Amino acid sequence: MKKWYAVIGEPIAHSLSPYMHETWFKEHGIDAAYIPVQVKPADLEKAFFALKTLGVSGFNITLPHKESILPLLDHIDETASAMNAVNTVVFDGENYVGFNTDGDGFVQSLFAAPVKLSARVLVIGAGGAARGISYALKRSGFSDIVIANRTIARAEELARDIGGSAMTLADAEKSLGDFGIIIQTTSVGLSTDQALPISLENVKSGTIAADIIYNPLETPFLIKAKEQGCHTVNGVGMFVGQGAIAFEKWTGIKPDMEKMKELITNKLGGQYVNK
Repeated sequence: MKKWYAVIGEPIAHSLSPYMHETWFKEHGIDAAYIPVQVKPADLEKAFFALKTLGVSGFNITLPHKESILPLLDHIDETASAMNAVNTVVFDGENYVGFNTDGDGFVQSLFAAPVKLSARVLVIGAGGAARGISYALKRSGFSDIVIANRTIARAEELARDIGGSAMTLADAEKSLGDFGIIIQTTSVGLSTDQALPISLENVKSGTIAADIIYNPLETPFLIKAKEQGCHTVNGVGMFVGQGAIAFEKWTGIKPDMEKMKELITNKLGGQYVNK
C-alpha cells in the first residue's frame, strides 16, 4: 500500500515541505505522498486521531503545535522530551514516536557562517523552535545563550532549562552590541508587512543574524540586519536540514541536502550560493 506523510500547522499554505519530500521520494523511487494539512489549535487532538485512523506513516509539525502535540504521542525521543517540543513524528509499526530535528537542522546551517563558539548568542522567542535550537546550540558547545521573549516568564523557563539567561525584549534591544549571534525564532516575518520582533538599531556590524523563516528568503528582520552590516543566515538551511533528518528517520535514506537547498532557494526566487 502506498505510504503517505503530512505536515500540520497553521498557517500551512506557505510550506514547501510537500515539494521537498515529494522531490526526495521521486529521486529515490519511493512510492509515497506528502500533503499539507491546516490544523487549528482547538482541532489538534481531532486532527491527530484522524491522521492515525487514515494510516499516516509519519508527519511533521510546525507552528503552533510543536509543544501541544506531546501528550498525544505514544512515545517521545529523549531529545524531544528535553526540548519539550516535537517537529517530526515516526510511526514504527505500533506507536507514534515524536522527535525534534529543528535544532540540529539549524545548527548545521549556522556553521556554514563564520561562527565562533565563544560568541554570545541571543535567541528571540521561547516557543518550540526556540527550545529546539537552544538545546542544540548548547550541545554544540555554545555556553553563553540568552533568551528574549515578549513574555519574560517563558524566556526565564527556557533559560533555566538550558542553563542560560533571560532578558526582556526591551533590555535585549539596548544590549544588542554585546551579541555575536542573533537568532529570530518567532513567526514574525511570515508576512513582509509585519513589524520586527526587536529593533536592530544597536546591533554591531559583523554580527551573525539568523531567521528560521525561509519563505520569504529575506524577512524584514534579515533585510534590516543586512542594512546594519550583519552577516545574514536565512531559514533555508534549517528547513532542509531538519527535513533531511526527518526523511532519513522515515525511510533510512540520507537525501542530497545541497541540491535541495539550491532547489528551494531558486523556487523562492533567490540565487543559491554554496558556502
